[in-house]
Amino acid sequence: MINRAVLTGRLTRDPEVRYTQSGAAVGSFTLAVDRQFTNQQGQREADFINCVIWRKSAENFANFTHKGSLVGIEGRIQTRNYENQQGQRVYVTEVVVENFALLESRSQSDQRTSGNTNDNGGYNNNAPQSGSANPFGGTGNNGGNNAGNAAPSSQTSQAPADPFAGNGESIDISDDDLPF
Repeated sequence: MINRAVLTGRLTRDPEVRYTQSGAAVGSFTLAVDRQFTNQQGQREADFINCVIWRKSAENFANFTHKGSLVGIEGRIQTRNYENQQGQRVYVTEVVVENFALLESRSQSDQRTSGNTNDNGGYNNNAPQSGSANPFGGTGNNGGNNAGNAAPSSQTSQAPADPFAGNGESIDISDDDLPF
């Protein structure tokens, strides 16, 4: 059987972390995920998906995210039920998060929450911000995680030279250089 959920969306509120009687952290949050199509008014609707995250991951998630943060999550869908105070059976369907990824830099997130965006949904549309096109700091794309190595803006103020600019020379690429 396969039960996998992979979602990308924005938090509708700050994650709420509580602790069980045994001391395990449990976080809950709602993720707003845009639909691929628009409605009759030309607006994109969203689904609001309840999520639960456990233990140290819950604490980390709550420390590094807040309302509006763009995140990716991976987990499984779970349905549980309980009886409420009126004696009615209540069913809850939620995603139990096993993995998450922060999909925007802290500076982009802070800029968006302070209201200084161009209303582009937090996406940079390939336009460099603060002189760096890489939202995770650093200027290169070496396949590594440069999150902690962001260079000061004075060092990244010039755009790197275009390696494909027409200087008249052909580019020599062998089949061994291709990743596929």
